[in-house]
Amino acid sequence: MAQFDVYLNPNVATRKSIPYLLDVQADLLDTLATRVVVPLILAEEMGLAAKHLNPQFKIKGVAVVMSTAELAGVPSRSLGDKVTTLKSKRDEIIAALDILFTGI
Repeated sequence: MAQFDVYLNPNVATRKSIPYLLDVQADLLDTLATRVVVPLILAEEMGLAAKHLNPQFKIKGVAVVMSTAELAGVPSRSLGDKVTTLKSKRDEIIAALDILFTGI
């Protein structure tokens, strides 16, 4: 597991609107039994998104929005299959986390 990897949402009940989870936890902490993830919500399900707090990405051709304020810690073993990585979007992801934690 690596920071900025995207996983299939293992929760069948929410997968339709939240198809993916984005791992935002630093690789330095990969020995922990949990990972901090942010839901990637279908763009059409998101409603009003704040530009910098909720960046938009395409995963397998599907528009998703990073629902930054809904981040959570989940057991590593509960994550679904790795789908892709968003390492190339690091700056946008970190900027969204900065807004959430510092307001700037």
